[in-house]
Parts: sequence; C-alpha cells; structure tokens
Amino acid sequence: MLTQPPLPSGAHAFESLTPDVVMDALASVGLYGDGRQIALSSYENRVYQLHLEDGQAVVAKFYRPERWTEAQILEEHAFSRELMDAEIPVVGPLALQGSTLNHFGGFAFSVSPRRGGRPPELDDFDVLEWIGRFLARIHAVGATQPFASRPALNLPTFGVASRDWLLANEKVPLDVQSAWTKASQSALDLIAGYADLTGATSQNYAYSEPVQKIRLHGDCHPGNILWTPLESPASAGPGPHFVDLDDARTGPAVQDLWMLLSGDRSQRSRQLGALVDGYEQFRSFDRRELALIEPLRTLRLIHYSAWLARRWEDPTFPINFPWFGSSDYWQGQVQMLEEQMEAMQEDPLVV
Repeated sequence: MLTQPPLPSGAHAFESLTPDVVMDALASVGLYGDGRQIALSSYENRVYQLHLEDGQAVVAKFYRPERWTEAQILEEHAFSRELMDAEIPVVGPLALQGSTLNHFGGFAFSVSPRRGGRPPELDDFDVLEWIGRFLARIHAVGATQPFASRPALNLPTFGVASRDWLLANEKVPLDVQSAWTKASQSALDLIAGYADLTGATSQNYAYSEPVQKIRLHGDCHPGNILWTPLESPASAGPGPHFVDLDDARTGPAVQDLWMLLSGDRSQRSRQLGALVDGYEQFRSFDRRELALIEPLRTLRLIHYSAWLARRWEDPTFPINFPWFGSSDYWQGQVQMLEEQMEAMQEDPLVV
C-alpha cells in the first residue's frame, strides 16, 4: 500500500499536504506554478487546480495513503490511456518523467490536464443517448481484457466486508444496532440470490451463461461526467467527457448506467431506455442485467456507510457530513434497507 511518513500523534496524513508541498510536488516533475491553486471537491483524495507559469492549467491528484496499491493505481491509469487511445473523451493523467504516477513528500500523485464543463442535463433524452453511446465505447474497451489487481464489485467486497467492518468496529449505535444488523443481513441474503453478484467462481445459473464482468468506470454518477455544450470552443469537444476513474472495478455493465437514473419508476424506465438506445449503437446490452440494478443500489448503500465511517478521522469528513453516525442516521439506513428489500422483490425495469 502507499504509505505516509510518521506524523504527530492525532494528525491525519493529509494535514501535511500544505500549499507549498503541492507546489513543490509539481516542480519535482518539471511543472512550475504561478502561485494560484484551488482545492477541488474531493473527499477520497486531495485534488487541486493549479495554474502554471506558461499559462496552462492542470489538475493534481494526491492519493489517499493506504487505499490503493501502486499497482492498482497504475492499472487505473493504463485503463484511462486505453480509453483515450480509442478516442473516448476520458480525462487521464499525464506521463511526467516517464510515469503517470509520481511521488513527493510521502504522497503519490498524478497530474491531468484541466477540462471544463457543466453537469449533464439528464432530463434531456438526447443527452442520455449521447452518454449511452460513450458508455458503450468505454465498455467495449473494458471488455477486451480483465483487471489484474483492481478488485471486483460484488456481494463480498461491497456488502459483506462493509457490514462486517461496521459491526466489528462498533460504528452502529447500540440503540439501532440490532435493527440495522437484522436489516442489513436480510438485504445481503436477498442479494445472495443473484448469482452474478456473489463473487463465486462457479454458480448454478438459471440461464446458460453468467452476465459478463468487465472493466468499468465504477462510479459513474453525474458529478463524474462533465458536459461541454456544442457552442463551446473547449478543446475537449462538445458532449460528455468522463473524469475520475479512481473507483474503476470489475463488474456488470449496468453499474455504469443505474446511477444516472432518478425519479419514479416510469421516469427511470424512460431514462434507461434513452441510455440503452445510445448504448446499443456501439455495443449490445444484456437485458438480464436490469435485475441487478436494485441489488447494486443496496450494496452501494451499505458500502457508503462503511466508507464514511472508515474516513471519519480525516478532518474533512466531520465537517462535510455532520449528520453521519447519529442514531437518526442509522434509523434512516434501516428504513432505506427495508425499502430496498421491497424494491429488489419487484419486477426489474423494462426497456
């Protein structure tokens, strides 16, 4: 794992990442800032927009120590390069001094070109269809070979491991612990009925072949898609471009579609229809994966609570998530898990 030198007692690793360290890190790879730097929204890592003396602007990402191994980060970078080589609008890291991953002051960091854009208008079916086309192209590349070191998104990694860690570390208040434990176990038991998410190497499938698992963006929510209008002179070109493959994993293709859906069932069906219409212009979509949407949503719900709890010693988390950890929060999680169990037993969306 990427490690950080010893810090004063009680200090968090990122507390040593001062503006001067950021500037010196860039200088160490031959990029010299003019002093302007802006901290961008990122909780997992630390990300800064920096202006250089030559007038360019770049984005520097400093990776959270002990999250990924160096091999896992480089594998994400290689995937980004494959996508960019296929002329897919993904923003990947620059190769500086022979590597996309560099080190300074105990931190691993990468530098990417700055790309502007606005959130996509997901109530516009033309926009959804456009995004669907590019997701299909991402998945076509993702299906050509597997990840060697990055993990899979499945029941053991996202669900069971997250639930077990929360309980072992006593993160659920005692007054809610019994109810949450029961609800989370019941939800996990339901997900275990979906052979494509169990993580087992062999299954008795109710159909001839398992759903294909491919390399994914992994966290394809609207905040990780920047939209450039047709009238924009931006060098990235009009349409969507995809950022932040930090959560790239192996899993079913539908993982990169369902987080773009919102509203009631009818609205989600129409949105999904537009995405799939675009998607199937470049790659076939396996309709069996529609049954995995609610199980995947449930796994993300449990994983999200564990993610927040694991990061609580990072000072930025209590500031930005003050509601986390209270009895009210966990009671709300129980209710959402119960709702998800109902959703998992409904018929899947149809497109």
